[in-house]
Amino acid sequence: MAEADDGERVTFESGGETLVGRLHPAAFGGGPAPAVAVLGPMTFQKEQSPTEYARRLARRGYATLVFDTRTRGESGGEPRCLEDPAGKGDDLRAALGFLAARDDIDAGRLAVLGVCMGAGHVLPVAAGDDRVRAVATVAGHYRDRAADVAWLGSEAAVDERLARGREARAKYEATGSSAEVPAVDHDRTDVGMPGELVWSWYQLWADRGLWENRYALASDAALFSFSSLSAAARLTTPLLMVHSDACAVPDAARRHFAVVPAADKRLLWEGDTRHLQYYDDPAVLDRTVWSIVDWFARHMRP
Repeated sequence: MAEADDGERVTFESGGETLVGRLHPAAFGGGPAPAVAVLGPMTFQKEQSPTEYARRLARRGYATLVFDTRTRGESGGEPRCLEDPAGKGDDLRAALGFLAARDDIDAGRLAVLGVCMGAGHVLPVAAGDDRVRAVATVAGHYRDRAADVAWLGSEAAVDERLARGREARAKYEATGSSAEVPAVDHDRTDVGMPGELVWSWYQLWADRGLWENRYALASDAALFSFSSLSAAARLTTPLLMVHSDACAVPDAARRHFAVVPAADKRLLWEGDTRHLQYYDDPAVLDRTVWSIVDWFARHMRP
């Protein structure tokens, strides 16, 4: 059951699919409100970290939309549990369109927030969509070849994931049958997100029936063909990047920030804050959201 501050259940269309989200209304302010659309980590569903940010942003005056991207959670789309950066970008653009069309939203004051892998996925949208006035990224799992090698451990491992994804995609296109592995596992290394640490966080959600521990193998074809670095190099929208030495691939975060040409950009480096603390640690969330609110307030004036 949704909590009292979990907002309004909404639906909108993207790529022929119905997406389901929750719009958290701004808690104060007169007239149409500024608004934020959120993309979360790899395999996310809206009830996870996006909702933690949405609740806090809404309380501070920003209407905030969280939603299940296609193939995940309550949203439509096949094959289920497919990770597709381009599709997520299209869904984010549709979310911005949904917000802009509402009477209670100021279409001239829209922002995007990306958490973990969602940070890389918001960059192509923000770099090419004039509706986006400001961008914030938190604990970004940014993507280029070097980052993928650091993530998986070797060039060969990256190539293997790409090859298996292409094979699975070809099979799905030919037969309609989607090959899957778990998204996380305590021991297996062939899952979507390998590693005991990530398993320890996501499995709690699966145990409560609030997240599907599934990963379509065809995801690897799209995922390991994607780089967020070229989008960073085109980004002129004001950017706040929040990261730390204990977050995913810190060298990739620095590479991305360095190439952003925006005249106004800020790197907020927090030393030893652990990656998963940005998902659900109340103290970390509170201070991070205050930094985001300050950034948006400076760049989204009426």
